Amino acid sequence: MKGLYKTLEDLVWLTQLGLNLLLPLVLCLGGCWWAVNHWGWPMWVYIPAILLGLAAGAQNFWVFAKEHLKQAQKDKPRRVGFNSHL
Repeated sequence: MKGLYKTLEDLVWLTQLGLNLLLPLVLCLGGCWWAVNHWGWPMWVYIPAILLGLAAGAQNFWVFAKEHLKQAQKDKPRRVGFNSHL
């Protein structure tokens, strides 16, 4: 049962990572599309929207990776040395 739990936990982590990377880009492009269609902004506004979405996704990935590595270090069993088992 522990193997199934670990597999499901990894699947949740992978899904969350995908959402963290993709959602900022989609939201920036959606907002830009709305602004271009609603207010008549020029089409070159898509370029900063793409860059902003990619930067936000990269920042989310960085925070996600740091948190995941910290959790992995916490879960890693400590080695017991010859004299430190007392």
